[in-house]
Amino acid sequence: MEQSNIQMIEKIVPDTSVIIEGLLSEKIRHNSIKCNEIIIHEAVIAELEHQANLGKAIGYLGLDEIKRIKNLSKQKGFELSYKGSRPKAAEIRHASLGEIDSLIRQLAYDEDATLVTSDKVQSEVALAKGMKSIYYKQPEKGFKKLKLERFFDETTMSVHLRENVPPYAKKGMPGKWEFKELRKALLKQGEIRDMSREIIEEAKLRKDGFIEIERTGSTIVQLGTFRIVITRPPFSDGWEITAVRPVKKLNLQDYDLSEKLTKRISEQADGILVAGSPGMGKTTFAQGLAEYYASQNKIVKTVEAPRDLNLPENVTQYAISLADSQEIHDILLLSRPDHTVFDEMRNTNDFKLFADLRLAGVGMVGVVHATNPIDAIQRFLGRIEMGVIPQVVDTVIFIKNGEINKVLALKMTVKVPSGMTEADLARPVVVVDDFESGNAAFEIYSYGEQTVVVPVQEGRQKSGAQKLAETTIMHEFQKYSRDVEVEVLSDNKCIVYVAEQDIARIIGKQGANIIRLEETLGIGIDIKSFDEKYSDSKIKGTAKEQKEIPFETSYKKNQLLLELGMDMQNKDVDVYVGDEFVLSAKASKTGIIKIRRNNNIGRRLIDALNKHEKLRIVV
Repeated sequence: MEQSNIQMIEKIVPDTSVIIEGLLSEKIRHNSIKCNEIIIHEAVIAELEHQANLGKAIGYLGLDEIKRIKNLSKQKGFELSYKGSRPKAAEIRHASLGEIDSLIRQLAYDEDATLVTSDKVQSEVALAKGMKSIYYKQPEKGFKKLKLERFFDETTMSVHLRENVPPYAKKGMPGKWEFKELRKALLKQGEIRDMSREIIEEAKLRKDGFIEIERTGSTIVQLGTFRIVITRPPFSDGWEITAVRPVKKLNLQDYDLSEKLTKRISEQADGILVAGSPGMGKTTFAQGLAEYYASQNKIVKTVEAPRDLNLPENVTQYAISLADSQEIHDILLLSRPDHTVFDEMRNTNDFKLFADLRLAGVGMVGVVHATNPIDAIQRFLGRIEMGVIPQVVDTVIFIKNGEINKVLALKMTVKVPSGMTEADLARPVVVVDDFESGNAAFEIYSYGEQTVVVPVQEGRQKSGAQKLAETTIMHEFQKYSRDVEVEVLSDNKCIVYVAEQDIARIIGKQGANIIRLEETLGIGIDIKSFDEKYSDSKIKGTAKEQKEIPFETSYKKNQLLLELGMDMQNKDVDVYVGDEFVLSAKASKTGIIKIRRNNNIGRRLIDALNKHEKLRIVV
């Protein structure tokens, strides 16, 4: 049915769609429609009430529209009535299947009224049944200035609005901003609700607007360059709007990249993590990276929640909030992108999806929150196997105050971890290098049953206590051997190098001499020949499997007893406090290790037990 300038209609039955869009009150207010009666089906009220109880904004929008129609009925002199029976709970739940629409059409038919709708399917069904129907297509509107925008200027990064509190804004640049009060007057709930309704209406009208996530008590909207979060009771204790807008758009060239990093990004890096604290400019850099790849005639797609990257038309943006990980996975593999930007990776499913796509051969750029560069890599530990981390992530770019602060590069190797000396402790190690200098910064490897991240301290100087300990130990061993060299590994462990022919005399019968020396000096001692010292660096052994064993502790007179059980009799074990090596020992024939309580090692272990530190015995 064609719409004229002024339509005279006897009776109107509006459906839910035209009520939610607010079109009917607008037409009546501007005298585009004149009628004698508007009949609202009880099913419309029930559906809007259901949506409002779920905390969804469309429920509140629809109820506000009915209030406007009621006020207009008094002004314009038409009758407003409510008819029809309230639908059952099952009919409300299945509204999307057409149950409510069917009830509204039947009422219009019975009343010989005109059905007014903005739902194309509803209109076509009514016309097919020979009913009177008017279809109002959602009008294409120009971008109107939002009430929210009056709180923004060219330096505003984000605006924070909450009922009964003055409006505040963050002004400045990433890492260099101030939190400022925008006015003295408090925000009333009605003012925030009006702004919320306007934002949601505009998101429905504008091509660049999306309602990304609609949950009980919260709505996330992307509207142009604004990312807007609306929360309301019962989820929050009051109405609140947080709106974020990028203050500056940067290209990759604006970041003053080194030639080395530019080459890596363009030729080698396929698993990039862009890390940083909130508000430091991670998303801005990822946006520049996506535009750079797109300019290189590459197929680029993004995975976002919400879709707030401002990218050219040749980049497709997917909303992970409107799909599951499996659907995103299938779509990306079938559409064959060269690079995918995964903005705001938060949960385990996001990290697993990133790893899965990267291992499938898709170039990935992931944005993660981290307070320092190594934290970005640690987010993957426990979520994927340690051995595949360098295949998933090869470069970490840490953004601070809107600039590139640090770049890390990852590689896998087999070596003895830094700080360990025994050749048979070699194992697979993920080495994390400072990209620009090429120096190792961290090592990631398995230690017992844990995966640990250990800083590499090259050229570490010995403490004065260790130098003094070396001198004391050397003087003691010079009683048994002319040539002695001492290497103190820690406060509880050292290696003494002597001539091969002196080793037996130093150890003594059944180890009695070396045990006495350990007790006297209060430190665990390994005796090695000079030949072993010079050949250690050439030995390549396979890593031994370390097994942590259970034990019980007890005291007997002046001894601390570590009871391992009969199956550990005569076994060599290492004792640790946490990750700190304390001593190596051999269990007795009854599976017990006896340690004097009054020597240095005994006091260290008893102190650890009293402080509830973790005592570990490894075979």
